[in-house]
Amino acid sequence: MCEHADAGATLVPVSTAADLSQSAFLKAARGEPVPHTPVWFMRQAGRSLPEYLALREGVGMLESCMDPELVVEITLQPVRRYGVDAAIFFSDIVLPLKAVGVDLDIKPGIGPVVAQPVRTLADVEAIPDLTPEHVPFITEAVRGLVGQLGNTPLIGFAGAPFTVASYLVEGGPSKEHARTKAMMFGAPDVWDALMRKIAGIAAAYLEVQVAAGASAVQLFDSWAGALTPTDYQQHVMPHSAAVLERAGALGVPRIHFGVGTTNLLSLMGEAGADVVGVDWRTPLERAIPMVGDRAVQGNLDPTLVFAPTEVMTARAAEVIEAGRAARGHIFNLGHGVIPSTDPDQLKRLTEFVQGYALG
Repeated sequence: MCEHADAGATLVPVSTAADLSQSAFLKAARGEPVPHTPVWFMRQAGRSLPEYLALREGVGMLESCMDPELVVEITLQPVRRYGVDAAIFFSDIVLPLKAVGVDLDIKPGIGPVVAQPVRTLADVEAIPDLTPEHVPFITEAVRGLVGQLGNTPLIGFAGAPFTVASYLVEGGPSKEHARTKAMMFGAPDVWDALMRKIAGIAAAYLEVQVAAGASAVQLFDSWAGALTPTDYQQHVMPHSAAVLERAGALGVPRIHFGVGTTNLLSLMGEAGADVVGVDWRTPLERAIPMVGDRAVQGNLDPTLVFAPTEVMTARAAEVIEAGRAARGHIFNLGHGVIPSTDPDQLKRLTEFVQGYALG
């Protein structure tokens, strides 16, 4: 039931009847005045929602990500429930690799597992480049979403080259990233080829989403915090910058987010972001001077939604107040929604942020 693109077709963004010109999320991302601080949550699509768990019962993660009807419904669920200012496309950072033929699966309780980890230049060269023809279900899902979201913008996303490379090299999740760094330092030719390959796939994946109607993109670098600034700048930043440069040509705001990246925030901004995501470990008042003349996104500790409502909202107010010093501020958690989160508490947080007086 997927809608296949014509071979060799040029990607042209679709036009919609929705008026996104007044979107608080897009205004904040561009550093323009906003009617209220916009809010959305990383991993808001799924995780803690009972309607999501019911829909996903018996359906594998990658299988659900490749079903346009499921993707549309899951992406819309938190928009309906919370009234957030942006939707985040429901997918997974390894999906583009699966789409081009890499033998991998997402194991419950483990994460992405790669059958044949990348070790050599030949392994890299065996990975095809991504084209729209690899992901017709993405085009179909995004178009379906844009048609239903109306004036709520859709954020497309991709995994950043370092994080995706780590999964490919390690064969799965890793705390030490030892094999990844061994390749980075000991086989720089293989590392460079792998990073270029992944950067090309990520950029093409974002282009497909924007062409189908996504209004912004986010590049996730979950494991970048494992790097020193020097190693990031030399071995990783050029490749993330290549993805963000191609995304910049699409004319949509670009968000760059990493975990544990206090020492990398200035470099992540310089890589080409319009908005730098800040995790909960770094107070915004420290982060804002580091990112330059850019908007910031974040950064309430995800565990604060388990605190009494008045404690959560008091801390949220501190985040909003700190965000005033930035070029623009998009409220978010400092990482993804924890699965055991009470959805009603997220609803209360959303209403608090949107109702907070900025005068």
